[in-house]
Amino acid sequence: MTDQAPFNTDVITLTRFVMEEGRKAKGTGEMTQLLNSMCTAIKAISSAVRKAGLANLYGIAGSTNVTGDQVKKLDVLSNDLVINMLKSSYSTCVLVSEEDQHALIVEPDKRGKYVVCFDPLDGSSNIDCLASIGTIFAIYKKTSEGEPAEKDALQPGRNIVAAGYALYGSATMLVLATEFGVNCFMLDPAIGEFILVNQDVKIKKKGNIYSLNEGYAKYSDEAVTEYLQKKKFPEDGSSPYGARYVGSMVADVHRTLVYGGIFLYPANVKSPKGKLRLLYECNPMAYIMEKAGGMATNGLESVLDIVPESIHQRMPVALGSPDDVQEYMNIYKKYAKK
Repeated sequence: MTDQAPFNTDVITLTRFVMEEGRKAKGTGEMTQLLNSMCTAIKAISSAVRKAGLANLYGIAGSTNVTGDQVKKLDVLSNDLVINMLKSSYSTCVLVSEEDQHALIVEPDKRGKYVVCFDPLDGSSNIDCLASIGTIFAIYKKTSEGEPAEKDALQPGRNIVAAGYALYGSATMLVLATEFGVNCFMLDPAIGEFILVNQDVKIKKKGNIYSLNEGYAKYSDEAVTEYLQKKKFPEDGSSPYGARYVGSMVADVHRTLVYGGIFLYPANVKSPKGKLRLLYECNPMAYIMEKAGGMATNGLESVLDIVPESIHQRMPVALGSPDDVQEYMNIYKKYAKK
């Protein structure tokens, strides 16, 4: 009989990690409460995703959300879970969700100082075929005086204090970025805790994978067409880039973070302003990428420098390894000058 490896009693859970970081920062504890509440919502969503078929949660709910996407039953459940947990954290004042037309102002007796923008279930068109989906969020401090309002969410991404995403794939992973860096936590279903598995994650300076929906090639602008041509037929004789695309932003961005390369969702003839939303998709992912040493741009400037005009504003985006994104920017700016 072989000896089993002893159980590691010094694992770092997300709860412990957040508490230790809060203690180092000499904070009030509100951010710790907020992140722990978000973590609980993500665990509940993960559980719902795992048993969606058995619980009759597949299929559409019979409506569309404010951005025109069909709402699935899991979308509704996930949105309710995140909102209820964030409210009960007593640390938020304004909540912006992809599923709700207007910002939700938290009741006075439950208010805190943070604004949270989130997509409760990204990639939900993939739910019924069991492809990877996720949750995305960005956290800001309320900076204005007086009663909280929707305008408190209209801050540039540079003001983000923490951002993250959960990926519901072959395992459930939570990637959290703060001013101190990017860390990855994997859910251990045996103990119901997120365990730190990758610390201070950094993206490769240059990758060999590009990720975008080439089905829209007919509508692409000249910059995107030229960039892809260079990736497929490199002039220096190097190996061409591989193409990988899931159609779930969380899955595609996570692969880009792990392997390097570039994720693109540019504007085109059909979507002249882009399709992804600035506040709760582009900004949090851009923040994570920059903290990991990568870049994120709309083609002309950093995504994080853009001041939002509305809570559901759309934005073209390219993010990933710095060399790959810079090459795309150079080509984009060349055509922008014409």
